[in-house]
Amino acid sequence: MFVLVSFVLAGFWAGASDSIIVKKDPRLDILTAKQAHINKRTSMLTSSGQYKGFRVQVISTRRREDAFNTKTMLLSNFPEQKTYVMYQSPNFKVRIGNFIKKEDADNFRKELARFFPQGVYIVDDAIEYTLPEEDILQ
Repeated sequence: MFVLVSFVLAGFWAGASDSIIVKKDPRLDILTAKQAHINKRTSMLTSSGQYKGFRVQVISTRRREDAFNTKTMLLSNFPEQKTYVMYQSPNFKVRIGNFIKKEDADNFRKELARFFPQGVYIVDDAIEYTLPEEDILQ
């Protein structure tokens, strides 16, 4: 019996030096790419379904009038950007923009510094964002 097992194992070890060919279904690559895309998109979402991104905070004040005057000034100078006034007791905060990339928010912050030289900074926020059409179709 030992001799028989020895011959079988010797034959197995001798055949182990041959190469093994694995054939993979090409659909697995497509499935893997789709799952990676889904994972990337999901990692960008907050629990409320909005995207994680950045805004530029322009002012934090206790005076409601100052906050809305600032918002009006921002809307007239930067009509392409959305402006937000939020109240977190006891302050009104004015934020502008919906940026996915921090670099984009920083470039815009530098533009705003001409109008507001004091205390304009980038904040993490849940932002409004629409996926490009090519991302929706994938």
